[in-house]
Amino acid sequence: MSPFPPLRSSRRGFLLGGVALGASLAAPAVLAQAQSGAALVNRNDLEADQREETRRNITSFRVLEWRNHFDNLRGGAILADTVSRCVHFWSEDERTYRIYPSSVPMTEELTRTGRTEVVRKVVGPEWRPTPEMRARYPEWPPFVGPGPDNPLGSHALYLGWTYYRIHGTHDTRKIGRRSSSGCIGLYNEHISQLFSYARVGTQVLLI
Repeated sequence: MSPFPPLRSSRRGFLLGGVALGASLAAPAVLAQAQSGAALVNRNDLEADQREETRRNITSFRVLEWRNHFDNLRGGAILADTVSRCVHFWSEDERTYRIYPSSVPMTEELTRTGRTEVVRKVVGPEWRPTPEMRARYPEWPPFVGPGPDNPLGSHALYLGWTYYRIHGTHDTRKIGRRSSSGCIGLYNEHISQLFSYARVGTQVLLI
């Protein structure tokens, strides 16, 4: 559900590698990495179709405790935080914890929160605009196949809600911003990694 077409240019922004958190990595280190990336923010790098300026939100990453959001880690768990604009993943055995910067929906009306799960995994997803998108943007193509012009990037995790996905993006400037039509977007490098961890049935919570 990412907006289409992509931005006029594609300058790679701040890239926070999926941070592996274990005994050797403490919360201050995560915050320090996020804060150091703030220097890369360019106030002029804005969504072309948005009416108000929005800075990247990459300074509010923090380590979270899965027990505050899930009853268990059966099948693994994904938390998409639309406020801090990042995605958390915990593996079922608790040995893997990752944090990824993300894009989030452009408006509250497009934002859906609550619990669902991964119902399908696709490498090289196809993209079709929703009926609402076609009504708003009739010039958009009805179909885009896999490749560099696809708004869903290299991989997609389809959720139990129709039209909602966690997916990649070839337009890296969207990450850290309110820039989607409802989905959660990640750098292609990060969705590839999350794709390898998640499975059909992995719990998903959007807050």
